Amino acid sequence: MLIRDLRDLPEFVAGDGTVLREILNPAKEPLALRYSLAHAVLPPGGVSLRHRLSASEVYHITEGEGTMHIDGESRAVRAGATVYIPPGSAQHIENRGPGRLAFICIVDPAWTPACEQVLEGPAGGGR
Repeated sequence: MLIRDLRDLPEFVAGDGTVLREILNPAKEPLALRYSLAHAVLPPGGVSLRHRLSASEVYHITEGEGTMHIDGESRAVRAGATVYIPPGSAQHIENRGPGRLAFICIVDPAWTPACEQVLEGPAGGGR
């Protein structure tokens, strides 16, 4: 049995600028998973860097509100929303609310540094 407590996992700034805690990644430990799982946070006014993954990705918003941008399309998101991001899509997310924006990220196949490409600096406002 494997149980992870988010509070015990180290935080770091990911390539897209979000504050991340990696929960599960089969590249880093012997797990029978295809996907990786992480928890991300953006502070109020924060904007992730525009990037793309060669893998598919799902964001499940757990806290706050913001705007998700995928391949030129933008939509409002808030706690409870789930976003599918197709492989190869240019994407970024911005926090438009008064509190933090927190979300779970699922990447399939599992995230590796080679699967991510940062496309440019900050996508707008933020940082």
